[in-house]
Amino acid sequence: MKKTIFTVLLVIMGLSLTAAPALAAATRSVANIQQDVNDTFGTIAITTGLPDSTLEQIVGGVINVITGFLGLIALIIILWGGFVWMTAGGNEEKVAQAKKLIITGIIGLAIILASYAIAKWVVDTLFTVVGVPEVAG
Repeated sequence: MKKTIFTVLLVIMGLSLTAAPALAAATRSVANIQQDVNDTFGTIAITTGLPDSTLEQIVGGVINVITGFLGLIALIIILWGGFVWMTAGGNEEKVAQAKKLIITGIIGLAIILASYAIAKWVVDTLFTVVGVPEVAG
């Protein structure tokens, strides 16, 4: 009885340890992978009724929306500083606070514009290196 159990276990271990052939697929180029991604986005667009967009257009759109939103916040800070200054009524503390708000908003706007330029450069360079046309936007 012990020999039978041992033999069965030995056979199962032997079968589980045998090497299966590696059915490796042929390597695919970046252009083929990019085409598959774009086809997938096209299929999703058809299924959901969304506009057909490429990966580059989606990345560019996300960058534009984020930097546009941050720019709007910086503009609101600048306008709020102007409002505080106009309603200060000669109070030096409020005028100083308003100047600080306006300077902060301008610095924030400069950082946002610089980050947009850097992000656009990085994305364009990345897509150029992998052989994808430039991002629109």
